[in-house]
Amino acid sequence: MASNSRDFFNHKLHSLLGLFPVGVFLLFHLTANYQATKGPEAYNETVAFIENFPFVLVLEFVLIYIPILFHAIFGLYIAFQAKHNVGNFGYFRNHMFLWQRITGIITLIFIAWHVWETRIQKALGTAEVNYDMMANILSNPVMVAFYTIGILSAVFHLSNGIWSFLVHWGITVGPRSQRVATYFTMGVFVVVSFIGLRAMAAFIQ
Repeated sequence: MASNSRDFFNHKLHSLLGLFPVGVFLLFHLTANYQATKGPEAYNETVAFIENFPFVLVLEFVLIYIPILFHAIFGLYIAFQAKHNVGNFGYFRNHMFLWQRITGIITLIFIAWHVWETRIQKALGTAEVNYDMMANILSNPVMVAFYTIGILSAVFHLSNGIWSFLVHWGITVGPRSQRVATYFTMGVFVVVSFIGLRAMAAFIQ
């Protein structure tokens, strides 16, 4: 019984952290990157503002790294333990369930690499996070493809995760409300994907 209660709590926490604060941070990060569409100076000013924010390192760990770590670890547990719930949902939703797991793994790899290329390099003193850094990374066509896949995976994972969150927290109970949520989350995917890819394109010279 205690094990079931703990598992239930972990599923709830996993779902919640995926949206708050991890999902919110993704939206913030892509929106900040979108400033590059206004030119290098606008992007560099945005980065400087974020890095000069009081207690930024503490906030990063408390609101970003620790929640992402829990969400990722428990998400991997779900990915390798869960049986695809054909009986619980229809054909379309079962495929969304599968792609949620696939994009979760891709997103985890992408985030780890992106943090290594940017934040860790800055911490090691080998580079500065600015427009030139991202332009240099994306001067490689392989990295452009990698970032495109990573961005789309992260946005899909968030968008479909919103649908799952609404179901798991009892907000969308009936078929009609879940169908409306599907259309809404599809819209989120399109809009946020545009922001992310448009931001990336701004660094490609």
